[in-house]
Amino acid sequence: MGAVAGIRAAQAAPPFYVPQGRECELFEVAWRQRLPLLLKGPTGCGKTRFVAHMADRLGRRLHTVSCHDDLTAADLTGRYLLKGGETVWLDGPLTRAVREGGICYLDEVVEARKDVTVVLHPLTDDRRVLPLERTGELVAAPDEFMLVVSYNPGYQNILKSLKPSTRQRFVAIGLDFPRPEVELRVVAAESGLEAERVRPLINLAGRVRGLKGMDLEEAASTRLLVYAATLIRAGIDAPTAIEHALIEPLSDDPDVKAGLRELVRASFG
Repeated sequence: MGAVAGIRAAQAAPPFYVPQGRECELFEVAWRQRLPLLLKGPTGCGKTRFVAHMADRLGRRLHTVSCHDDLTAADLTGRYLLKGGETVWLDGPLTRAVREGGICYLDEVVEARKDVTVVLHPLTDDRRVLPLERTGELVAAPDEFMLVVSYNPGYQNILKSLKPSTRQRFVAIGLDFPRPEVELRVVAAESGLEAERVRPLINLAGRVRGLKGMDLEEAASTRLLVYAATLIRAGIDAPTAIEHALIEPLSDDPDVKAGLRELVRASFG
């Protein structure tokens, strides 16, 4: 199954998350009302952390699937495998989540093959069932089961987008990068760096995200800020930490990187 992993919601330390608005309330109501949920937002804004936080809060096991071009419906539902000379059926993460009443989270669902979204349809309407064609089963989802998918609207193109007929099967929540004071709390908590030393990173991120005319496919994510702060806390000087945790991951273009370094010098002196 490669990129498919099951993660338990109940952890020693609950996943740290600072709400941006009413998303926690909306998630919980959607779960209680048996509604599927679509999360939209830029890469690194906290969608995956939000789902992990809510799974822990609701006490449900979380099955996370990182979608990619080669992901098939069988990777989600399961397949027959040879084991000890016998052919046995092995449930995929979606089937396991349905059987046990867990939460199945498909991260960047638009990256998966089209047959993946088709297999989701019976789970996203009033049927709430998962047909397993290879075994002949029709697995009914218990009330506790929830399907959550996410994607980055700014990155999708005509070849990788959710069809309107699929989008309209979900309740949707739009997420963005946190407000500066919230992002400061997140980066400080995640990296262990003092808030006063985190603040210049937050200011820098705001400047980078506000750039116009610079060829950046993705904005500076909260995740990258955490990486930079972690390096700084470990003793790396700020310009070097930012170079390797922010500038290099964001671009390969020499002119773009030079422009980003100018911003760093202006922010850190």
